[in-house]
Amino acid sequence: MKRAITICGMVLAAMLPAQAQVAGSHGATAVATHANAQPTGRPVARVNGAVLTDRDLLREMYSIFPYARQHNGGFPQEMEGQIRSGALQMIIFEELVYQEALRRNMSVSPSRLQKAETDFQKQFTTPEQYQDFVKSEFNGSAQLVREKIRRSLLIDALLRIEVGEKSVVTTAEAKGYYDQNPAPFQYPDSFSFQTISILPPPNATPGQLKEGRKRAEDALRQAKETKSYEEFGLLAEKISDDDYRVMMGDHKFVASEKLAPAIVQALLAMQPGQVSDILQIEQAYTIVRLNQHVVAGKMSFIQIKDKLKRQLEAKKTEQLRTALDKRLRGKAKVEVL
Repeated sequence: MKRAITICGMVLAAMLPAQAQVAGSHGATAVATHANAQPTGRPVARVNGAVLTDRDLLREMYSIFPYARQHNGGFPQEMEGQIRSGALQMIIFEELVYQEALRRNMSVSPSRLQKAETDFQKQFTTPEQYQDFVKSEFNGSAQLVREKIRRSLLIDALLRIEVGEKSVVTTAEAKGYYDQNPAPFQYPDSFSFQTISILPPPNATPGQLKEGRKRAEDALRQAKETKSYEEFGLLAEKISDDDYRVMMGDHKFVASEKLAPAIVQALLAMQPGQVSDILQIEQAYTIVRLNQHVVAGKMSFIQIKDKLKRQLEAKKTEQLRTALDKRLRGKAKVEVL
């Protein structure tokens, strides 16, 4: 199965320190790590004796929430715990996958490794920046960088075998799901329309109600003179009292069952582009313009095929990853420190 971003690509990106990743898209600008998140190499987990550190954890946190780089390396306080937990589970999962690849004696060809190493170096703005990265993160050892890249390629290769290739959904499988689960593909009778509403104040006096009616009649005269969606919308922005005025009075599609009976009755009597008379809904005076009426029905398989296959493949991918994680953890010793 083709994937827009491979696991390998994400792992390689996660290897980049904050400075290098930001510089790749914003010139030489550097973003500092959050003061409370400075990595020190402290162990955070052991997987069959292999130590994972807070450096690994922080890189994965940035991979999950890259926007933190735009805020001096800080994570939103209300989200940081969840991001940290998710990142910890991910680095443990990747280590389990890597160890399984080694157990199966999987390997990476020299040409594949060389290409990945070249691609990785291209993520840096200058050769000097790459050398700085190697010095700061790997004590100047290009061999250690190469091993890290090889590790990510092995993770990617095993996930492709155990998840990617097994998560492919055929057209026949998608059609079977479509036939056996009709409800998600049905759509209700609905209308797309715009409104102009005149709303008297709460507990309006008879005089205020009369004034509201007069405003509504003036609004109706102007609405009847409009010739297009845009003209009606601009008028709604100018004179309507309801919240939809900021969206040119546009309600998009609303199911008939969610509309007031008087609104439905009026819309059913109209053709697209027509404007109703004044409709009184409780104390509100409303004018509607019909844009489109969609009669209840069911999307055809041809219409939904590609989207459905993507959805089913995404669901299958998650199930396979979860099952793989559970299987690998079942025969491993994992310690969260």
